[in-house]
Amino acid sequence: MARRNDHTREELFALTLEKVNDFLETRPYHSLSLRKIATMIGYVPSTLINVFGSYNLLLLEVVGKTLDELYQKYEEIEAQNLTPRQTLEAFSLYYYDFAIAQPHRWQLVFEHNMHGDPLPLHAGERIYRITQILEKQILAMEPTQNTQKVIMTSRVIWGAVHGITELSIGEQFYTQSDLEGKALIKNFLDNYFSAYE
Repeated sequence: MARRNDHTREELFALTLEKVNDFLETRPYHSLSLRKIATMIGYVPSTLINVFGSYNLLLLEVVGKTLDELYQKYEEIEAQNLTPRQTLEAFSLYYYDFAIAQPHRWQLVFEHNMHGDPLPLHAGERIYRITQILEKQILAMEPTQNTQKVIMTSRVIWGAVHGITELSIGEQFYTQSDLEGKALIKNFLDNYFSAYE
């Protein structure tokens, strides 16, 4: 078992998140435990509690890193100087691709429960930053929209894209037709935004 001073706090933090993400490449998060993570990195569970505060907060950091990756991709898309409509579609399709490629990490983002612990401020800011992606592009499409309409429109879009993604991962379309999630997302966006054109 590694001694506590084998890694700095920052190194141990990064190593833990790396090992958890490696685990989630092939297995669901609910098969993880604090003890299992500690064993993977060669430390005792109490060391991880000292670094992260709790198992919930450790998993929340994994969620945060995933949200950071999604936001970084959005920034890359935004830098391409696409129209707001094209930006929304490009990010929606990336969201879908990410979830299909990393279903266990994606599941953790939406299923993680703090079990009554307060959500740290930095975690709330990461979540808010993702919701702002849609709102910013919708407002750019129609600058005169009021705030409530922008929020409602953004959640309709996110709900549809998220729902199609989740049904695709679970193969739950229950049809004999060959339905492809990305085509469904494009179809939804084309129809939804036809009023803006």
